[in-house]
Amino acid sequence: MADDGFYEIYDAHHDGVRRFIQATLRDPWAADDLVQETFLRVIRKRDTLKEPSKLRPWIYSIAFNLCRDHLRRRASVPRPAQAHPEPVPLLDQIPAPSSTEAALAGHQMNVCVQHKITLLPESQRTVLWLFDMDGMSQQEIAEVLGISTDNVKVRLHRARKRLKQILQTHCTFERDERDVLVCEPVGPPAA
Repeated sequence: MADDGFYEIYDAHHDGVRRFIQATLRDPWAADDLVQETFLRVIRKRDTLKEPSKLRPWIYSIAFNLCRDHLRRRASVPRPAQAHPEPVPLLDQIPAPSSTEAALAGHQMNVCVQHKITLLPESQRTVLWLFDMDGMSQQEIAEVLGISTDNVKVRLHRARKRLKQILQTHCTFERDERDVLVCEPVGPPAA
């Protein structure tokens, strides 16, 4: 892979890898560092890739392993609890709205659901992200995570089931006066 080939790979995969790492870590500062480290490893280890058709899962597996190592290190250091982790910007995943009002409604729905996705266990959140947001196949996800495709299917099913339960418990969905579906967090019960 020539250096100019690297730039093509970087351009093609940078944004997706960055969103994946941000979703996994929920820490934009650390995510920036790990994105950089991911692509440094791609440069250093590019000769170890045996099947060029598996480039994307290979890059994501590097990113995933870096995230896992980072989370392990972070877990070993006591930190003050964060009430609500910062949501990962998923607006790139929403189709372009036809109006400013639709953009605002989409953003509100997105933020509400993002907060709830952070409540999923990391293993479920990762599979859900890779499948639904990055559009990876179950086989590609299995390669990234080093698990079987059957395990991917189970985690994906459990993630969707758990997210549905979380949304039903913590959110209400209603259509507003514009006939736009709106997600509103359920507040604490009135005393």
